[in-house]
Amino acid sequence: MFKHSQLASVQAALLHPDHAGLPLYARIHRAIRQLVLDGALGAGKPLPASRALARSLGVSRDTVEAAYAQLHAEGFIERRVGSGSSVAAIDDFSRPRRIGPVGGTGPARLSRRGSALFESGGVRETQAPTPFAHGVPDTRRFPLALWERLERQVLKESGSRALLHGDPQGSETLRRAIADYINLERGARASADRVLVLTSSQQAMMLCALLLFDPGERLFIEDPAYYGARKAFAAAGVETVPIAVDSQGIVVEPILADPQAARAVFLTPSHQFPTGATLTLERRLALIDWAAQHQAWIIEDDYDSEFHYEGRPTACVQGLDRQERTLYIGTFTKSLFPGLRIGYVVLPPALVQPMTNARSLMDGHTAVIAQLTLARFMEGGHFGAHVRAMRGVYAQRRDVLVALVRQHLGAWVEPQVPAGGLQLACMLKPGIDEEIAVAAGRRAGFQLLGLSALYAGGEGRVGFMMGFAAYTPQELETAVLRLAQTFAAMRPR
Repeated sequence: MFKHSQLASVQAALLHPDHAGLPLYARIHRAIRQLVLDGALGAGKPLPASRALARSLGVSRDTVEAAYAQLHAEGFIERRVGSGSSVAAIDDFSRPRRIGPVGGTGPARLSRRGSALFESGGVRETQAPTPFAHGVPDTRRFPLALWERLERQVLKESGSRALLHGDPQGSETLRRAIADYINLERGARASADRVLVLTSSQQAMMLCALLLFDPGERLFIEDPAYYGARKAFAAAGVETVPIAVDSQGIVVEPILADPQAARAVFLTPSHQFPTGATLTLERRLALIDWAAQHQAWIIEDDYDSEFHYEGRPTACVQGLDRQERTLYIGTFTKSLFPGLRIGYVVLPPALVQPMTNARSLMDGHTAVIAQLTLARFMEGGHFGAHVRAMRGVYAQRRDVLVALVRQHLGAWVEPQVPAGGLQLACMLKPGIDEEIAVAAGRRAGFQLLGLSALYAGGEGRVGFMMGFAAYTPQELETAVLRLAQTFAAMRPR
C-alpha cells in the first residue's frame, strides 16, 4: 500500500487547480508517474489494488484501472495476473533526475546572470484582473468589431505575406504611424527609421540593461520606482543607485554632484510611478545637460501619458534632447489592451542597429498581422478617438474611486488624487501596518500593490496602489464596501 504521504500526493493531484481540465484517471496517472520519477516509488514497489486505491481516493475502480493501464503502456509499472501491479525497473540513465537547488551540482545550475534573473521573481501581470489591479485598462470597451474588420482588410490585402517573418525593427508602416503620433501628441523628435517595435516596454528595458551596461556599472533610478525596471537592470548586473523623488519628480542635485560615473538615468518623467509627480522643465534640462556632459543615456519610460486628466501632459524629455542621448519607451498595453503585445522604443541613431540586432536574437520580430492592424487603426484616426473616449471614462472612474475611498476607507487611508494614469496611491494613516492591510486585502480577493516595496530599501511611505480604469463605478463601489469590511476586521500585529 502507499505510505500516507504518497497517498496524499495523489489526493492533492485530484484537487489541484492546474489539473482541472483533465479527467480523473489522467490526474491519478500523473501523480503516480511523478512519484516514480522522483524516486519516491522505487523499482519493484507494489501498488495498491485498484479497488483499494479507488476507495481511498473516492473514485470508481474503473478510473483507477484506466490510470494503471496508461502507466503500464508507458512502461512505468508492471502488471501480472495474480501478483497485482508494481513499479517497473527503469534504466537510471533514462530516468529524469530530480532538480536540485539553483547553484548546486545538478542540471539546474545557472550562470550568475541566470541566477539573478531567476531570483528576481520575474514580472507577472494578472491575467484576469480583479479590483484593484493597477495599470489595467478597460478591455470591455475596446472596439473589437472595428479591430476585427481592420484585421480582415489586412489579410485580404497582404495575403500570405502577412504570415511570413517580419522585419526585426518592425513594420515600416507602424513605425511611421508611431513616430507621427508621438511627434504630435508628445512633442517627440522621432522618425520611422529610429523606432524599434517590440513586444512590450519590459522588453525595451531589458534590451537597455543588456546593451548599455556592463555588469557592475551604475544606473541612477527613481526611488520609489517601477518594479519591472528595477528588476530588469538588477538582473543584468547593473548597480542601481536610488535617487529620491519629490513633488517635482526625481531630485537632480545628487545626480549632478555625484563624482562617480554612471551610464544612464531611468525616468518616468511625465507621470512618475508610483507617486504621480511630473518632472519639471528645469530638472529635465539639467538632466539633458548632464547626459551630454558625461556621455550618459536618459532612459525615458512614458508608460501611460495618454491618460492625463488635468490639461495637456508635459512634452517628453526626448523631444527636448538635441544631443540625442535619450531613449524613449512607449507601449500600447495601457492605451489599448495588454494582449496586443506591442511596445516600442525611439532610439538615438547610433543605437538603432545594435538594438535591432540584439532584439533579433531574443524573439526575431513582433507578430506581423498585429502590427499591420495597429498601423491601420492608428492611420484611420481610431487610436486617437479611442484614447480620447477612454480618457473621459477613466477620469470619471478616478473621481468615483476617490470619493468612495474618502467616504468608506477614510479611517485607514488618504487618497492621493493623480493628475493622470490608471491608478491612485492611498497613503495609510499612522498606526496602520501596510503589510497587514495589503495581506488582508489580498486574502479577500483584492489586488493591492504595497508602496514600501517600491523603494530601494523596502522602507518608504506606507500605503498601496488602487487601480480604477478597468472597473465600472458600480464595481468600484461594491469593491470598496467589501474592502472597508475587510479592514474593519483587521487585527493589529
